[in-house]
Amino acid sequence: MLETIVNQIQTTRDITKEQLNIVLSASEEEVSCLYQAAREVSQKVYGNRIYIRGLIEFSNYCKNNCYYCGIRLDNPKVCRFRLSQEEILSCCKKGYALGFRTFVLQSGEDGYYSDDRMVSIIQEIRKNYPDCAITLSIGERSKEAYERFYQAGANRYLLRHEAANKAHYQSLHPEGMSWENRMECLKHLKDIGYQVGCGFMVGSPKQTVDTLYEDLQFIRKLHPHMVGIGPFMPQKDTPFGQEAAGSLSRTLRLLSILRLLIPELLLPATTALGSLDPKGRSLGILSGANVVMPNLSPEDVRDKYALYDNKKSIAAEAAEGLEELRQEVQALGYCVVEDRGDSLVE
Repeated sequence: MLETIVNQIQTTRDITKEQLNIVLSASEEEVSCLYQAAREVSQKVYGNRIYIRGLIEFSNYCKNNCYYCGIRLDNPKVCRFRLSQEEILSCCKKGYALGFRTFVLQSGEDGYYSDDRMVSIIQEIRKNYPDCAITLSIGERSKEAYERFYQAGANRYLLRHEAANKAHYQSLHPEGMSWENRMECLKHLKDIGYQVGCGFMVGSPKQTVDTLYEDLQFIRKLHPHMVGIGPFMPQKDTPFGQEAAGSLSRTLRLLSILRLLIPELLLPATTALGSLDPKGRSLGILSGANVVMPNLSPEDVRDKYALYDNKKSIAAEAAEGLEELRQEVQALGYCVVEDRGDSLVE
């Protein structure tokens, strides 16, 4: 029965709520056909290539108070840091020498990095590394700011939608954060011409099969270039600190479903997967993921960018472990490639 459902998802590039419920409820043995189909689709589109992105976490200051996030404004236990433009460029220099051709600049929503300051950083990276892609993951900004960043040389933008269901979104965020504005930002980014990434946490509090179904249908409609999903991971100093972590198995199944719904997606095997399970990243790749994001941030700040507890930031998760990563990927029948790895989503 599950094979029939997998074939239907692959053929129609759609999924019903009933099919989603069956897939999420199936045994691991039954669901193996889903993982196999996702691998085959990924390999048909992208071959056996795994793309690497150099992640630069440059500030853990944030004006927001999202209930799940360890760097939320009202967490007094965070040791805050900001990287200067020179430090960010140093990370890029190190990454370029290692073979990275995409840099992902990620931070909390930190007003210190004004639009002018971000434009300067982007222009310098673009000038020094014209053959590289620049990805931003810095939250909600105005359409005018997004346009300036794009004109300065940014190519991609990651902005997790978090929840397509408005009530679920509001249950994860305090008053003052608007579901409508998050949706508007994603629309602006696509209209401007960015390669756009959205995504959500698997197993976040109050998430249901119904809300997951809405997430998948939202993604189908948005038709992004990238989707970042990973298990919800609690952080002890947040309102959700005592909630259970999301399921590895459910995350892998949703990765595979996304691969079948939009075959050309860039799908990361996230750090959260590797933090939840030592084999998480490999399992993500075997479920259809084709992107990994080793950390290029200075070693002395990596532990401070603690969105959740027990974040994995050593060994092959970090840029220094690139050779270990290559070996891990090769053992799965894939290869790490040194190029921009642009999305094939049209």
